[in-house]
Amino acid sequence: MRIRIVDAFTDRPFAGNPAGVLLLDAFPDDERLQRIALEVNHAETAFAHPLPGGGEADWALRWFTPTTEVAMCGHATLATAHVLHSTGAHEGAVRFTTRSGVLVATPREDGSITLDFPTAPLTPVEAPDGVAEALGAQPLSVFDTGPNIGDLLVELADEKTIHGLSPDLRTLGAYSERGIIATARAEDPARGYDFVSRCFFPNVGIDEDPVTGSAHTALAPFWSQRLGSPVLTGLQASRRSGRVRTELRGDRTLLSGRAVTVIDGELLA
Repeated sequence: MRIRIVDAFTDRPFAGNPAGVLLLDAFPDDERLQRIALEVNHAETAFAHPLPGGGEADWALRWFTPTTEVAMCGHATLATAHVLHSTGAHEGAVRFTTRSGVLVATPREDGSITLDFPTAPLTPVEAPDGVAEALGAQPLSVFDTGPNIGDLLVELADEKTIHGLSPDLRTLGAYSERGIIATARAEDPARGYDFVSRCFFPNVGIDEDPVTGSAHTALAPFWSQRLGSPVLTGLQASRRSGRVRTELRGDRTLLSGRAVTVIDGELLA
């Protein structure tokens, strides 16, 4: 069984967010998928298999963290599309059937790939008691992001605060289903990005996710409204770092980035 490790939302190895990608003939049982994801031990491992022609999708796609299956994952979808296109397994736009509906990944002439994802619905909520202490910063505003991603989006004062976060991960998971998206406006848009974020997902076994495509389905409407532009670029300020170009189109959000295959090997077990 061939397995690849792909760095997503980056144009260079050892940056962005690594994902395992396995192209299969069919899905094995869930326990085996979860064991493989635990062995890979990246934020997500993607499993995909081709579907018969003539349907609404070309490939079936599932995503697993080391501890659980998730309903949506941007970087592993980007990684899977990259593998399909770079190996010639699929040409042109690819339609994936997933737990979040049909998601489309389209290769661009500049080498990037654009994902078409559902926009997360944002609902303003009161900051839960204790979340400021757990995060280590005082929220300016807080939003629920809906069932698809299950995060709490927390706006903080500035970019410096985002970079300086050192949250208490033991208590942070109590405030949402998956975790916390912390975000702030970019200090200097001339650097090539409009907003910054960091994502902490202890409830699914990910202390800090390097670059989170799904989070940008909430960040895009949040910042597009504030900055007055449907097209923005976000910097996820993890140690590996990565950039996501977002384009808000009503109930859909386009997420664009690049990917690099760094390991191509064989799963023997």
